[in-house]
Formats: sequence, C-alpha cells, structure tokens
Amino acid sequence: MNVYAMRAIYLFEMARAGRTVLQSIVAPVLSTSLYFIVFGAAIGSRMQEIDGVGFGSFIVPGLIMLSLLTQSISNASFGIYFPKFTGTVYEVLSAPVAPFEIVVGYVGAAATKSIILALIILATAGLFVPIEIQHPFWMFAFLVLTAVTFSLFGFIIGIWADGFEKLQLVPLLIVTPLTFLGGSFYSISMLPPAWQTVALFNPVVYLVSGFRWSFFGTADVNIGISLGMTLVFLVVCLGIITWIFRTGYRLKN
Repeated sequence: MNVYAMRAIYLFEMARAGRTVLQSIVAPVLSTSLYFIVFGAAIGSRMQEIDGVGFGSFIVPGLIMLSLLTQSISNASFGIYFPKFTGTVYEVLSAPVAPFEIVVGYVGAAATKSIILALIILATAGLFVPIEIQHPFWMFAFLVLTAVTFSLFGFIIGIWADGFEKLQLVPLLIVTPLTFLGGSFYSISMLPPAWQTVALFNPVVYLVSGFRWSFFGTADVNIGISLGMTLVFLVVCLGIITWIFRTGYRLKN
C-alpha cells in the first residue's frame, strides 16, 4: 500500500480547504446558525415538544445531517472533478498509485472536512438550544459512516459530471429536497399513515432517524434498520467506484 501517495492526496485536499475556509467552513456554519435562530429560538419557543424534546433541540440532528450530506458530496465531487477539468488526473492515474489509494485520499479528505464542519455546527447549536447526546459513540459512528458514504457518492458525481453545473445538480435537486422531506424538521410519525409509508422510501429518513436516536434515544425507524440502510448505500457506492476504475468510465477518455 502506497501510504505516501494517499497522504499526499489527502494533505493536498485538506490544504485546499484551508485556502477556501470562508466558503467551506464559515458560510455553512452561518447559514445553519440562521436555521437555529429562526426555527430554534424564534419559532421553536412557540411549538410543542416532539417526543418529549423541545423543537429547537429536535431539529439539531436534522440540520447537522443536512450540512453533512451536502458538504460531503460537494467536497468529494469538486475534489476529483477539478483534476479532470485541468487534466492533472492523468498524472495521478499514470502514477504507481492504486485506485483504492486514490479513493482513500480524496474521499478521506472530503469526509474529514465534512466531519469537522458537522462538529463545529454541533458546538454552535449549543449556543442557541440545549443539547444532550445520550449515545456519543453512536453519534460519532453515524457521523463518520454518513460522511464517508456520501463522500463516495460525491466522488461518483465528480467523475460523472462533465461541467461545473452538474456538480450542483444532484445536491440541489435531489439530496437537499430529500433531506428536508426526510424528517429533519419533524417526526414522520406526525404524518398521515399513507404519507408515513411514502416517507419510508426516502433513504435520508434512515440517516436522520438513526442520528437523532443517538441524541435523544427516540427514532422514527429502528436503529438497526437505519444502520443497515446506510451500510447498503456504502456498499453500492463502493461497487460503482470499482466499476468506474475497472472500465475507465469518464477517466480515461
């Protein structure tokens, strides 16, 4: 295993985050803080508790998950797309670096940046609403697993995209709406029975539900099912990336 190559790719991507700290860290934290101010402090104080949890606190896991998903995809997709755009990806592909090592470098950096951002948002949320974490180990485990999974998904999008506009197509038109409809601001048990069934086809429901369980011990979906669905999506992403490197799809042409 070429540890030096993985380390070089990882550090290069992390350094890029340092050069764009306003865009990659400050902007998402400020925008999420507005959600806490508006929904948590202003509106939340006028709403009833959900499953025994104040509304302001209840939405914290959903907002963290929203930022985690979008930033994981954005970081990973841009990280691999930019070398394609400049043509430097061919230098990486021709170097004595295995596909596994390339993926670890790019995806590891994207996931790390997303996790750091999520932890900053979690600390910021504590300034606006009371927060308790009943299962800190599972909270961090879900955080890491989700960041890695959606960084892999973003890596796939970065290879598939043939223009900068396509990098934002999936996050804006698919991931963000699914997150808002996935129980970020409410429990799906509040929906009519028919819509509860429909909501279960939304994969983000399982991510938000499992992550919220680690905070408050309550969930819309069994924690085992949430973990299983996340692992299934991880395996699917790994399978697609394996196929991409095996066939050279949009990498070698």
